[in-house]
Amino acid sequence: MAELSVDLVATDRKVWSGIARQVSAPSVDGQIGVLPGHTPILAVLRPGTVRVVTSDGAAPFEVHVTGGFVSVDDNLVTVVADEITPLGAEG
Repeated sequence: MAELSVDLVATDRKVWSGIARQVSAPSVDGQIGVLPGHTPILAVLRPGTVRVVTSDGAAPFEVHVTGGFVSVDDNLVTVVADEITPLGAEG
């Protein structure tokens, strides 16, 4: 099964890195859902929640972002945000 390599990066630190089955992010043009094999994309983020469904079956990892961008290329998803705040049990 194909997977995504994901990096969540704030301007001052790496917040999370790992393997995922799915990522969703709030772009200025609407919510983006990313699955393995997604077409390359670069999108500007609006404030909202980034949700990462990990491949280990654990509860999704969610963070609040205040803006930034998301890049998808060759099953690598990079979220670079001005500020990232973990939500829920992971925080």
